[in-house]
Amino acid sequence: MSVKDNFQLLPKISDSYGWLYVEHAIIDRENNAIAILNREGRTLAPCATICFLMIGPGVSITHAAVNVLAEHGCSIGWTGEHGVRLYASGTGETHSAKRLLHQAQLWSDLRKRMQVVRNLYQARFSEPLSPNLTLRQIRGMEGKRVREAYARASAQSGVPWQGRSYKMDEWDHADPINRALSSANACLYGVCHAAIVSAGYSPAIGFIHTGTLLAFVYDVADLYKTEISIPLAFQIVAESSLDVERRTRRACRDYFQSKRILGRIVSDIHRVLMVPESLQAEWAGESERAPLTLWDPVEGELPSGRDYSGNASPNDWNHQKQEEPSHGGHDFGTGAS
Repeated sequence: MSVKDNFQLLPKISDSYGWLYVEHAIIDRENNAIAILNREGRTLAPCATICFLMIGPGVSITHAAVNVLAEHGCSIGWTGEHGVRLYASGTGETHSAKRLLHQAQLWSDLRKRMQVVRNLYQARFSEPLSPNLTLRQIRGMEGKRVREAYARASAQSGVPWQGRSYKMDEWDHADPINRALSSANACLYGVCHAAIVSAGYSPAIGFIHTGTLLAFVYDVADLYKTEISIPLAFQIVAESSLDVERRTRRACRDYFQSKRILGRIVSDIHRVLMVPESLQAEWAGESERAPLTLWDPVEGELPSGRDYSGNASPNDWNHQKQEEPSHGGHDFGTGAS
């Protein structure tokens, strides 16, 4: 996206989320905005309208710019070219852990986790899944669905399909369609990772997949492979077998932007994680700085920054409460520790 575009028209992750991709530029702070400087000139971007800033190759960003972005709850991601791979990420849009805790509670309860697994699989099928189906049977149905998607894409594009086969250490030996599929999936993983982080969930707490820091990314991305990755990859190879990786990445970028896929991903995550609309509204209305509390198995959440030994006077407690920052002991507003 050119820095000269109208920032009021940026795609939305949800009703209150927006994202921006920048490459080959210098980013600095100017008042409560960031200034983007490159060969085209200098452009201001208001931090309040950006939820996720994707920093591509060739970008230098100042400490002051990161500070103002964090103050406005903007997540920062360091990405590959055109934002198709997410290498690392900073704080999310929300300072509340409620979304992540909701995700963890579902994961840690076997019955609820199984329901999320069924939700993830159900989202891929047009017909309802029978409650009598075992997880093994559902996985078998999913495997058949994916095989049929490959066969259908092959027939429609005319690209021969011999099966999914590639080795990362022998990348150049793979046929064009397998390289295109891998490139498309990498792009899809990147945009799903960005949506998960921006919405305040953990990419590591997966329900179907497990054992990797990107487990939930793979869970979410699998919702869209037969719709996005597979058709796009076959289409690209049908056009030409040359330079398929770069052309696939660009096709994915254009599709993600035109379809505003980020907003759809967040909505789908809420649905599979069984987040009621009332809770979504509560989360949306939270303040930027969530209060820091203490956990108690009997009394629930208790105020932090208090002396619970019983030796402190109420005046001492009030003094501590006034002096104690609500951000884990640091004043993020002024930079003082």
